[in-house]
Amino acid sequence: MSQVSHHVQFDGSARGRIAHVLSLVEDAVYIGLGFLLAVAALSLLVIGFRTFLSAVYHHTMAAQFVDLLDQILLVLLVIELLYTVQVSFREHGLVAEPFIVVALIAVIRRVLVLTAEFPKLPHADDGTFRHAWIELALLAVMTVVLVGSLIQLQKHIKPDAPNSLAEREPSGV
Repeated sequence: MSQVSHHVQFDGSARGRIAHVLSLVEDAVYIGLGFLLAVAALSLLVIGFRTFLSAVYHHTMAAQFVDLLDQILLVLLVIELLYTVQVSFREHGLVAEPFIVVALIAVIRRVLVLTAEFPKLPHADDGTFRHAWIELALLAVMTVVLVGSLIQLQKHIKPDAPNSLAEREPSGV
């Protein structure tokens, strides 16, 4: 199943109290992670805006486009991690779908960087060129597997499940 949940009954026993304390610690950690990810996302967004404005001002947008797109995808990756923490906090369990989306964004980022370096590869040695092609092929396979996994999860998630990407609030977070 796509969700591992651990709902604990809090009775008056020592076991129940310990489980309650551990649940509170878990919530505190999720809140801390959420805060750190939010600060990181906002910082990366500010850096992205500065890079964009600098590229526009210095007329280097074409040269910096790949780097800017990489920064945008990094912000998106951090936001997806933040969403994953939000779902984990809300559900007190792990949901597979956000992790697959994060992995897919990471693969796309690497493909972007690798393909941006391809014009330099003919000047590199044969081993570097071959490794780049192998990495690109593996990333393509990973993309197909991750997208297939995401589609399969979407088919098996109940329509009323709030964790589904299709069921997210309009804000996306």
